[in-house]
Amino acid sequence: MAIDWSDNIVIANLADEPALSDELTSISERIEKAPASPSVVLDFAQVSYVNSSNIAQMLKLRRLLMEASRTLTLCAVTDHVWSTLMITGLDKVFAFAPDLASAIASVQMGDNNAASNGG
Repeated sequence: MAIDWSDNIVIANLADEPALSDELTSISERIEKAPASPSVVLDFAQVSYVNSSNIAQMLKLRRLLMEASRTLTLCAVTDHVWSTLMITGLDKVFAFAPDLASAIASVQMGDNNAASNGG
């Protein structure tokens, strides 16, 4: 379920299918409709696997956020999910953090840097 951490950050505590697909779809729809998109942190601590549809959804979400000059950060990625992301080369595409607190701090630092650089 997505939780608003602040005006600029949404956190999604994800779970395995079918909830994973539903949550990723919900977040993408929210980003598409929002006048000002927040950055998104996806917490994978409770996700044991991802399928090709989930990967496509994450890539779509990343594209939407990049178009809005926002970030997508994946955190607490389990070993099996990490293996899938490495095999597909997506470990070089997404931003990662070891845990939720680190992910939030990373996004906040990025927001602060963008604001101080006029972005």
